[in-house]
Amino acid sequence: MAPTLSVITIVYNNVKDVERTIKSVLEQTYPNIEYIIIDGASTDGTLQVIEQYKNRIHKIISEPDKGIYDAMNKGLRLAAGDYVLFMNSGDEIYEKNTVNKVFASKPYADIYYGETEMIDVTGKSLGRRRHQAPDKFTLKSFRYGMTISHQAIYIKTTITEPYNTTYQLSADIDWILTAAKKAKVIVNTHQYVAKYLVGGMSKKRHLQSLKERFQIFTKHYGLIPTLFNHGVIAFNLAWYYLLHGRTND
Repeated sequence: MAPTLSVITIVYNNVKDVERTIKSVLEQTYPNIEYIIIDGASTDGTLQVIEQYKNRIHKIISEPDKGIYDAMNKGLRLAAGDYVLFMNSGDEIYEKNTVNKVFASKPYADIYYGETEMIDVTGKSLGRRRHQAPDKFTLKSFRYGMTISHQAIYIKTTITEPYNTTYQLSADIDWILTAAKKAKVIVNTHQYVAKYLVGGMSKKRHLQSLKERFQIFTKHYGLIPTLFNHGVIAFNLAWYYLLHGRTND
């Protein structure tokens, strides 16, 4: 039996982008998708856009929250699918047959992942993320940065835990690593699976994001290895900036 995928979209006051995200989910050729939207009580017309598709969206919540990861936890609690995917407002599933191709790559994996394309506010491609998805994903794969974006990873619901809301910007890294510790079968789909809209809160509050990432990596890898790995990250980032002149994740 084909697994059910719970796709969760978190949105707050993003009327200009939310419809692209909704369409990318609803236009999937894969039949077994449960779609959940968690809106943070938007006031800019976002909810009116969502309401246009309410007959095709399984669950819609619109209420104030305590931040993005609190909202994502609401989505997790509602998810009834075998797998969960977060596709937040402004991001898109890569193509209409992407979910079909993901699950066709190998049956019954604990985690599926793929590559991410960066896009700007106009939808123009900015190319692949600076961090290329690893050929084989293990717990150690994030030592030098978040090599898989949360839009590009499908995780079996039974191995997920709630997001740690102590982290305001980087809890998705901790969430993925926590699931990876439990996963026995992790599959690289060897394809682009998501489009990521650049310029999120982790970019606007970059220093806080870096501090949180250091805490998370120390938790999972230990202090000394994390200090060494961050030296490697700094060198790689400087080298990338010299070659490309930009530092998109």
